[in-house]
Amino acid sequence: MTTVIDAANLPTSELTESRLGLPSAKPLGGAEIVVRSAVRFKSDDGKVIAGVWECEPGSSRWEFDTRGELITVLSGRMTVQEDDGEAAEIVAGATAYFPIGWHGVWTVHETLRKVYVVYKP
Repeated sequence: MTTVIDAANLPTSELTESRLGLPSAKPLGGAEIVVRSAVRFKSDDGKVIAGVWECEPGSSRWEFDTRGELITVLSGRMTVQEDDGEAAEIVAGATAYFPIGWHGVWTVHETLRKVYVVYKP
C-alpha cells in the first residue's frame, strides 16, 4: 500500500509538541527549544523511522553515534557545522545526510520543517 503525506502542509495540530533534548540533541546556551513531530513510518524491527519534524529557532548539539539521518528541508533555514568541519547552510528544498558518527551543531535560524528518515544498524 502506498501512503502519501503532504508534509509541507501538514497542520501543526497533527504534530506532537515537546522540548528538544537527549537522546536526540542537547540545546545550547541554556535555552529550551520547541519541536513538533509525527512519526509516519516505522519498520517492524525499528531500524528505519520516517516522519515530519519541525523546530523553532535555536542552537543544539547533535551526536549521531547510534543512527544516521537523511533529511529534506521543506521550509525554514539552518546552518550545520560538523566538529572540525566547515559550516553548511541548509534551506528549503535541500537534502542533507548525517551519517553514523557525525557530531556537530545545528543552528536553526527560521522555524524549520523537514521530512526525515532515521536508520539504525
